Amino acid sequence: MEELSAKKYYSLIKVAINHFWNTRNKQITGRTKSDQGNRSAVTGGKQLDGFINLLVQIAKDLGVPENCIYVRGNNLPGFFRPTKDWDLLIISPSKQLISVVEFKSQVGSFGNNFNNRTEEALGSAVDLWTAFRENGYPQNQPPWLGYLILVEKTNKSSTPVRIHESHFKVRSEFIETSYIDRYVLFCQKLMQERHYSATSLLWTTSENEYGSIVDDISIDSFLLSYMGFLQGKMKELKS
Repeated sequence: MEELSAKKYYSLIKVAINHFWNTRNKQITGRTKSDQGNRSAVTGGKQLDGFINLLVQIAKDLGVPENCIYVRGNNLPGFFRPTKDWDLLIISPSKQLISVVEFKSQVGSFGNNFNNRTEEALGSAVDLWTAFRENGYPQNQPPWLGYLILVEKTNKSSTPVRIHESHFKVRSEFIETSYIDRYVLFCQKLMQERHYSATSLLWTTSENEYGSIVDDISIDSFLLSYMGFLQGKMKELKS
């Protein structure tokens, strides 16, 4: 069996980063008067399609049948809400939910949107796992749940942010942290508390630079976790 490696996909990661910035810039440039500023980039969508293509290619290379891979219309039943539309699903021929992935990004507006991103990721995970526990899916084995977030690296996202302690002290690990630091802690805690099977934080700049910060939430670790899980499910996927 071929040894799993993320290195062979580095070129596709670069393509995904370039696609993100190119798509975002086109959306902002082509905005309408009713869709001003960064809002056009947010509402336009498609920015993270390069990462969807990356994981789809990995799945195909491992031998996952194409008819098991879903990139559109990915509504899964929830517990606290009827459905949630995820970015990428792999479902076996016998209708076993194998993997579920969510991709997000954060460019600018860090103060306004950091809490939104954390609440979205937590809420989606709790909703899915509660639905799973309450027999919302016809299977006993849990799926692989992945979360990848792309965060712009600027002075505003890399500089420690003031913390307001109006009534009680915050946890010590949050003292003197930037927004990127907080995203690191968030992604690590999502795995620590088993809300997600694997998470990844990638920083990026408008010059198409990118990188990981710590190993446990690096893009390499994320992809290797994804590959390993799919490899272990290959018999179900080909049955």
